Amino acid sequence: MATYVLVHGGSHGGWCYQRVARILRTAGHDVHAPTLTGLGERAHLLTPGVDLDTHITDVVQLLVYEGLFDAVLVGHSYGGMVITGVADRALDRVGHLVYLDAATPSDGQSLAELAPELMGASRAMGRVVDGVELVNFPGEGPMPHYGLTDPDDIAWLAPKITPHPWKCFEQPLRLTNEAGVRALPQSQIVCTSTLPYRAPADLEPARAVGRLWDIDTGHDLMVSEPQAVAELLERVAVAMTAAR
Repeated sequence: MATYVLVHGGSHGGWCYQRVARILRTAGHDVHAPTLTGLGERAHLLTPGVDLDTHITDVVQLLVYEGLFDAVLVGHSYGGMVITGVADRALDRVGHLVYLDAATPSDGQSLAELAPELMGASRAMGRVVDGVELVNFPGEGPMPHYGLTDPDDIAWLAPKITPHPWKCFEQPLRLTNEAGVRALPQSQIVCTSTLPYRAPADLEPARAVGRLWDIDTGHDLMVSEPQAVAELLERVAVAMTAAR
């Protein structure tokens, strides 16, 4: 059985993985779905200092205090920035990286740099609240419902979205052991519609070992296609077992 740490993307929280987590737990896996500081049920902890490093530390601390090793880190969207940083800072606790329609950054890159059009549009619609520049308010931004089309899914998602501090998207990721991070096994699960726009070099490590998969759905694929996502995550666990 595998240990999964499911890291959400911008403006979401651990809640967005409820459907996937339920499937994985029923299969006997250990599943953690933390909410990053300042978002979701932790929105009351938002301060001007919350940034990408804060969110990386959130997950590193989870690994340490839960005593987790050989963890499968799954990052959705902005969560790809976070899990890459976590792997750099806690390399000995990570067994596999899964990028779930996510950013796949290198040292020195920010999400604003990786997705300039999307992030520029988000910032243009942002505003400052209590000294914090926030973007992606509920129902706003260039992707207001994150690719969801089913009315029931949208109704479930909409009340839970919280605005996200822009500082997280603007801050470059700093890696001290990029070679070690790149040596970790990784998988890519992407939306079919975004596949043509992704840099081939980012996808190649997963493609080379047969772990580049696409699902024909919107960006919040853990909400719209939880069974498909869970099944692919279980395939990652099988691959890890076979490699031991």
